[in-house]
Amino acid sequence: MSSAPKPTQRISVVAPMFNEAANVAAFLDRVVAVLGPAGVDFEIVCVDDGSVDGTVAALRAAAHADPRVRPFRLSRNFGKEVAITAGLDHAKGDAVVVIDSDLQHDPALMLAMLAKWREGFDVVYAQRRARADQAPIRRALSSAFYRMFNHIVDVRIPPGAGDYRLLDRKVVDALCQMRERNRFMKGLFAYVGYRSAAVEYDVQDRAAGVSSWGLWRLWNFALDGITSFSTVPLRIWVYVGMLVAGCSFVAALYLVISTILYGRDVPGYASIVVLVLFLGGIQLLTLGVLGEYIGRIFLEVKARPLYLLDTLDERSDRLAQRTVDPVDDVRR
Repeated sequence: MSSAPKPTQRISVVAPMFNEAANVAAFLDRVVAVLGPAGVDFEIVCVDDGSVDGTVAALRAAAHADPRVRPFRLSRNFGKEVAITAGLDHAKGDAVVVIDSDLQHDPALMLAMLAKWREGFDVVYAQRRARADQAPIRRALSSAFYRMFNHIVDVRIPPGAGDYRLLDRKVVDALCQMRERNRFMKGLFAYVGYRSAAVEYDVQDRAAGVSSWGLWRLWNFALDGITSFSTVPLRIWVYVGMLVAGCSFVAALYLVISTILYGRDVPGYASIVVLVLFLGGIQLLTLGVLGEYIGRIFLEVKARPLYLLDTLDERSDRLAQRTVDPVDDVRR
């Protein structure tokens, strides 16, 4: 690597949180225990994504006890992808680490990320060795999705890479320019490019609580990921339509020749019903795929802000008084 090493500068840790009251104190203690002795200037940007438990109270107490903790509260639950975006918008560091607050992401790995960053890498992502905490079918479905995503989309998500990563300031600035409403952050991380390196780690057990990511939510997340980065689903139905039209032409030609050679056949009710239902199903599937893309266009053209901030403590009041969607305010 020919780039000059980066000096020790300010580090921002961005942690989206949703109903993580039982994990807040342990998470913050672990981050401080890792970065404190490392001799780096750091802040911890905690984004509460509309929690309904004691997360807000825990963050407020932590912020009053340690000025390095900067809590922000979204006005409602906007989803993890938007919460990460809010954290990136408000992070002030020369490098930003995105990390989950349930301690499945080991904070100690941040030191290895910082070392790679100082070597000249702009993105350092944590790469999972295994996911023993997941059921086999869930691991298989996740693996199949990412293989398909990498096959049909121009950008490539490294196997085992998640949201846990370090981003250089220029990468954060690039991400903050992307304001699409249906956000697939893993795809956006891959889209911006820049020099990247991986550090391997093992996923830890949750410190407390249960994950809110069920199969149905993961399915919708995967759908957002594919439709945000590829038009292949639309193109597929062009070929399906061509195939059905070709089969219909062959069937019509067969009926014409059969009638000329053997006389008129008695039409069959069952075959007609089957064909009508088959073609109707194809049409409905096609409309469904079109509807997914049109729905996303509908959301984009309304140009609503990605999120709204609510007041959490006095240090967040100024930011909480305004709607934050920095299209014309990429960096303050």
